[in-house]
Amino acid sequence: MTVENTDTQKLQPDSILSYAKDLPNICSLSGLACTLLAIYFSITGLYAAAMIGMIWAVAFDWADGLIARRMKGRTGDDRVFGGQLDVLIDIVSYGVTPAILLLSYGNFEPIYLIGAFAILAASALRLSYFSTFGLAGGTHYTGLALDNNSIILVFIFLFEGLFSQSDFSIILYASSLGLAALNVSRIKTPKFSGNSVNVRILATYTLVITAIYGWMLL
Repeated sequence: MTVENTDTQKLQPDSILSYAKDLPNICSLSGLACTLLAIYFSITGLYAAAMIGMIWAVAFDWADGLIARRMKGRTGDDRVFGGQLDVLIDIVSYGVTPAILLLSYGNFEPIYLIGAFAILAASALRLSYFSTFGLAGGTHYTGLALDNNSIILVFIFLFEGLFSQSDFSIILYASSLGLAALNVSRIKTPKFSGNSVNVRILATYTLVITAIYGWMLL
């Protein structure tokens, strides 16, 4: 008697690259590309370009969720895969990138390794907590959401020219540690990316920031 192993067939997933065709995932990967540029320009010291990469990474991060919620026909696997991809990209965008920015602006002096680790550790803990427990009450994050770090840092960097490098490196260090502390705190913050009004505000902010830093690059 031959029994068809339907359970095994059901467990066969689609190919890895098949998920790269999913529009929200394309959006997520576009944000990752912006993050790579931000890291590159941070290392090379072209901070205005790095800020543009950082804010566009946030814009694409918000856009992928918005697109995913409005798309029809996405399977449960699509949603789970997209969620995992989003978390992995977040640790690079909001953990690795600010850490490298801090190290680069501090001329890679050893003292900045402490701040860089604090940023990375807070990001890893924050994302792990969210992956485990989700939104508090279904509407609020526990701790400051990591995307706010980039939104705030690109604003702070607008004032970089008003200070000497040594003074601004202290401001950047303190700001980064303050944001890391808020990331792992018990404060409750709303999910800004789920509101269409907030999405429009971020879009405007992204364009304004891009124009300002773009002008600085000229």
